[in-house]
Amino acid sequence: MPTYNKLVRDRIPEIIAGTDKNYSTRILDQSEFIKELKKKSFEELNEYINTNNHAEALEELADLLEIIYALAESHGASIEKVEELRKQKAKKRGGFKEKIFLIEVEE
Repeated sequence: MPTYNKLVRDRIPEIIAGTDKNYSTRILDQSEFIKELKKKSFEELNEYINTNNHAEALEELADLLEIIYALAESHGASIEKVEELRKQKAKKRGGFKEKIFLIEVEE
């Protein structure tokens, strides 16, 4: 039996059960959950980086967004709060729409 030892989406055990395979899971405590979400964010970001087309990229961005929703909730905030903070930072420092690449700053 392959060992995964990773956070999975809520319906994955149900999907595995539908294939008549045996599996084992456990419920994480809050600190473990945040740790595993952080690890999962790197996994999904790496999958996004390795996409080859827009459709694949959007699929992986959706996975990253799901993790961001879960992280926001695990820190006691809503995605609306995260969006509010994003807007504040964009107003103060800008976004990335102009595609500016900083080369150097003279000291």
